[in-house]
Amino acid sequence: MSHRKQSQIYEPERCWVGDVQKICYATHEEAELAARVAEYDHGVSHLSVYKCEYGDHWHLSST
Repeated sequence: MSHRKQSQIYEPERCWVGDVQKICYATHEEAELAARVAEYDHGVSHLSVYKCEYGDHWHLSST
């Protein structure tokens, strides 16, 4: 019998902010780290972190 390992893709939690779904980060520090990684890995210009007005989590913004 052959057993196949099913690949699982991580899907981060998201919420609607206006007409866009944004990734939710549990803490300000987690969001800051994600911003620095995106800047380093993808050459994204400065990202800011803000508290979501719809839930108890944080998002990134390029503005």
